Amino acid sequence: MPEPSDHSQESGQPHRRRKRYSGTHPKQFEERYKELAWDKYPDIQQHVREQGRTPAGTHVSIMVAEVLEALQPRAGEIVADCTLGYGGHAAEFMKRIGPAGRLIGFDLDAGQLERTRQRLAELGVPMSLHHSNYAGLGNVLAGEGIEGYDVIFADLGLSSMQIDDPSRGFSYKQDGPLDMRMDERIRRTAADLVDSLSQEELSEHLLELADEPDHERIAAAIVKRRQSQRISRTLDLVDVVLAIKGVTRREWSQRPAEQQRDLHPAARTFQVLRILVNDELGSLRQLLRIAPFCLKAGGRMGILTFHSGEDRLVERAFASGLQDGTFAALSEQPVRPSPQEVAANPRARPARLRWARRP
Repeated sequence: MPEPSDHSQESGQPHRRRKRYSGTHPKQFEERYKELAWDKYPDIQQHVREQGRTPAGTHVSIMVAEVLEALQPRAGEIVADCTLGYGGHAAEFMKRIGPAGRLIGFDLDAGQLERTRQRLAELGVPMSLHHSNYAGLGNVLAGEGIEGYDVIFADLGLSSMQIDDPSRGFSYKQDGPLDMRMDERIRRTAADLVDSLSQEELSEHLLELADEPDHERIAAAIVKRRQSQRISRTLDLVDVVLAIKGVTRREWSQRPAEQQRDLHPAARTFQVLRILVNDELGSLRQLLRIAPFCLKAGGRMGILTFHSGEDRLVERAFASGLQDGTFAALSEQPVRPSPQEVAANPRARPARLRWARRP
């Protein structure tokens, strides 16, 4: 008779086999136990990345080389990472500013913030992390005892950890609660907005925030559905949008190979709700107002955007700053990800980087 495992001996409980997933590869987020425990399975991340996918529970930072080239972090400088996330960009900043430098990080996701803190601590660079929206960038200066930042960076994209976890409600690929809150302190969920916004408001937001061509029909369909049944799950909303687009979930999943990278029909609708739930544009406007005055002389600011509404706000703010002398230089055109990066990480495709420098 085989001896029980150490775990069984310690717990006094019989060993139970892990529930196996159907098929040859895990499909559900919870089934990807090796990817979620990358410290126990160190080779799994590279294996998954070679397949052109992002390992569950992680995030592949976008345009890292381009960000470093634009912002030029140097030894001893103070860097503010306004959207810390998994810490990919922050880790590269820290390698360049070294132990004489300092990283100030911000993130709304308290759980992820603590995990990232532990990961970055190994680099041995002083850091101070804040569970806060980046719109509070200026309020931190006095508390940190610093006069300004040498570099301010914000990546406005949604992290893969949030997208892939169905319990967060961001994904239109898996069923989950229609939540979409980046910070649990936010009261209204996406389901609350879908239930309360008028048809006119829904239509206007879909057009202005996502350029959704079927904005009127989708808004009307949402209102009609909620009259008989509350839209509280992600796939409930997906089905409403797909019906307007004239396709079923099965038909979309079985589309031809040449269409595999087409934008999901519900992507724009989900994007709009996420922006509204988290007041992303309001926070961005506040960041653009205060950040230039938080930079030291010669300081650099860079923002990665992922949709046209964000990019327009950044472009106009930077151009206005150049006109009035707030900035001495800026990117004439947005920097785009390379074809090689897009092929390896399709989520990089819509990214745009703009930068500006103080006199």
